[in-house]
Amino acid sequence: MPLEYMVSQYGYIALFIGVFLEGETILILAGIAAHLGDLSLTWVILIAFAGSLAGDQFYFFLGRVKGKAFLRKRPGWEAKVKRVWALFAHYRTLLILGSRFMYGLRSVTPFAFGLSGISGIRFFVLNAIGATVWSVAVAFVGYLFGAVARAVLVDVKGYEHWIIPGVLCAGAIVWIIYFLHNRAKGRSQP
Repeated sequence: MPLEYMVSQYGYIALFIGVFLEGETILILAGIAAHLGDLSLTWVILIAFAGSLAGDQFYFFLGRVKGKAFLRKRPGWEAKVKRVWALFAHYRTLLILGSRFMYGLRSVTPFAFGLSGISGIRFFVLNAIGATVWSVAVAFVGYLFGAVARAVLVDVKGYEHWIIPGVLCAGAIVWIIYFLHNRAKGRSQP
């Protein structure tokens, strides 16, 4: 099955799931695919907005409803929640708006907001604004990366079977390094 077919058939679904969980890499790839003509940039931005907003709202309500019990089962999150609360004390609104740009704290941040007692409506409004900025900015980074790749490689279609998996692998490597680093740090702390 050609890569273009898979991207055009399953790209939007993969994008929604990826950004729901935590997906700068998948959104950049979708932006590249939009530049290559395999996806629509407008739909990429709209789906990224919806998935990101839904994911953060899910984590917010998870924190609100099951927060303390959830933290007892995941001690690794407790340290991250404390870091978020330290920032939250000083930069409440900015933190809600910009939490998507904080790699490694993206899922924990809305969860911590849910634990904090902040108004659900206030969180939703600021979260929607943040999701809009994030989805437009990151999608355009991917789109522009696709433009640069096309200019540098002239016939990027001939290399896209290397570019998209390459970006995906780079994102996976960063995530694995981050995961292993946090795991090792958690073991070294008493």
